[in-house]
Amino acid sequence: MNKRRISLPVQILMALILGIAVGLVCFFTGMADFTTSYLKPFGTIFVNLLKFIVVPVVLLSMIDGIVSMDDMKKVGSVGVKTMAYFLVTTAVACVIGLIFANIFNSAGLFPTLSLEEGAVWDKPTTANFMDTLIGIFPSNMWDAFVRADMLQVIVIALFLGGAILAAGEKGHLCRDMVSSANEVINRLMEFIISLSPIGVFTMMAWVVATQGAEILGHLALVLLCAYLGYAVHALLVYSLSARAFAGMNPIRFFQGASAAMIFAFTSTSSAATLPVSKECAAELGADDDIASFVLPLGATVNMDGTAIYQCVATVFLATCAGVHLSMGQMATIVVTATLASIGTAGVSGAGMIMLAMVLTAMGIDVNLIMIIYGVDRLFDMGRTCLNVTGDIACSVCVTKWERDKAEKSAGAAK
Repeated sequence: MNKRRISLPVQILMALILGIAVGLVCFFTGMADFTTSYLKPFGTIFVNLLKFIVVPVVLLSMIDGIVSMDDMKKVGSVGVKTMAYFLVTTAVACVIGLIFANIFNSAGLFPTLSLEEGAVWDKPTTANFMDTLIGIFPSNMWDAFVRADMLQVIVIALFLGGAILAAGEKGHLCRDMVSSANEVINRLMEFIISLSPIGVFTMMAWVVATQGAEILGHLALVLLCAYLGYAVHALLVYSLSARAFAGMNPIRFFQGASAAMIFAFTSTSSAATLPVSKECAAELGADDDIASFVLPLGATVNMDGTAIYQCVATVFLATCAGVHLSMGQMATIVVTATLASIGTAGVSGAGMIMLAMVLTAMGIDVNLIMIIYGVDRLFDMGRTCLNVTGDIACSVCVTKWERDKAEKSAGAAK
């Protein structure tokens, strides 16, 4: 008899619930050290595997997506539409985040917290846009791979993919090598993903056991504010764009994207969710070559959830520091958070680094970031889920735009 296998999303959800339960038991029985010594190491191994696979997945899948289009004009067309979609939705996300943060702040719902004594955060060296722009272009390809600088990796993929297309017949060997290597990496990625229930269980048990109900109690309102922003953005922006641009029922869209949303919520890594996102995008009707281009790009530059988180966290930390933000400063937050979100790597916890950049730009003490650092993973779960949902929505919309463009071109040619 064939045994019915439990699906991976269900396994992950069960691991999440079990991890929380075990963490609470360990917290209330004073056994938090047990989770740190014997459970967290397995979670760390899983996270290390995710970090190990991120660079080759993004590099190879993007190059393969570019060369599979067989047309530089299509690459440019898809790229412009994709970036326009990401920039607009990220700016809207910032506005939504600021609206909810100010509502909570005006109602006096943000508690006043004090910085933990001795807490230190390494401040970013710069928030200068031009320095960031220069840093996007690598001077050493291998150094970009070693440091996992995802923006540089994307630039490398764009250049190599474009060069392979430009080489024509002489570039066929490179094209075949990329396609083969991408398939191998995808199989390796599937194996690593199959281990995700173990990673989710061990990491959640450790987080809950060490942080406990005390931190969750202090920051419950801030978490609620952020998650309200996440929910409103998903329901309004993504469902409306799916309906308006792709003619898709919002319920159908969220059903099709649910597997990737669950995996992103538990893994907190947009890049690690790429294989699941591709399957969801294909189920929703996105073209494979467009999804192979849009999804890896979105895993690095589309950070709507991160933008909402940065805005909420900035207002909250400013309140903790007794700083009143003016409308001009709010506008600065929108611009800075949008640019910072575009530079956020699609790996777990990267949003904290970008938050430090936003706080520096606003002149707020970066050491205050330690107030929410302990529960960043709880923020990260929601914002990563939203980021991945946006990537899938973009791939569906761009596919529809490209199909409409192709139909118009075909009609004009008759």
